[in-house]
Amino acid sequence: MEAALGRVSASKHTGRENLLVCFSHLRWNFVHQRPQHILTLASEQQRVVYFEEPVFEELPQPQMRTSEASPNILIVTPVLPLGASAAKSDAVQQRFVQQIIASMPHSRLIAWYYTPMALRFTEFLDPDICVYDCMDELSAFKNAPPELAQMEKALLRRADLVFTGGLSLFETKRRLHQAIYPFPSSIDVKHFHKARLPGKDPADQAGIPHPRVGYFGVIDERLDAGLVALAARTMPDVHFVMIGPVVKIDPAILPKADNLHWLGAKAYCDLPDYLRHWDAGWM
Repeated sequence: MEAALGRVSASKHTGRENLLVCFSHLRWNFVHQRPQHILTLASEQQRVVYFEEPVFEELPQPQMRTSEASPNILIVTPVLPLGASAAKSDAVQQRFVQQIIASMPHSRLIAWYYTPMALRFTEFLDPDICVYDCMDELSAFKNAPPELAQMEKALLRRADLVFTGGLSLFETKRRLHQAIYPFPSSIDVKHFHKARLPGKDPADQAGIPHPRVGYFGVIDERLDAGLVALAARTMPDVHFVMIGPVVKIDPAILPKADNLHWLGAKAYCDLPDYLRHWDAGWM
């Protein structure tokens, strides 16, 4: 790690002259998780560009939609015409990346990848340092692109530094790179400590009886719906509060019971208000 980071720290320039461009498969404004935590901290030392996967809309020409998450974090979302081919999508995104980087004077460029698929339009980049933060085994996800594993191999060849989102993922990939480190996700202690302070029960939870067992996170194919159903059935006096957006699965397949409460997605800032009124949580 020290050798890789040395390429960045060796210069006499200040961090404010760094430009960190992150390529992610996750929307910044979807669920507040690992990328937002890490890059918000990174933005204290350099300008950050968060380049999202494209969205497709009915429009004649591609557009680059931008917004600011904070004064030092720019979110870039390519908006492409419906039906655009993969080759066209890659060409447009490459042009957008070139335009963004050219518009932001910097002394050092850091490329930070959450998705290997972004290599399709960023192979031209020659960053001062390339980081691959492998937060999940994306190839195991539902609807993963068939070429993802091959693209990851290519990214591992280019990366100066690799992080994994957990120890099991580290064990799987540790022999694939000479500078790979486990970087397990943690807890925003300051934020969630608010749950220990007195506060009002949110309106959509206030009527749920105690004891309550709560969950928050993305609800997708990784959630063991059978286990949730079994828990609700075997503990009918316990009420299970389930918070999070439902993605990549049909909400109709989620188990239903009088003591199962699917409350949907909540803003990150509101989560402590829900947690403070739970008797226990589960992961």
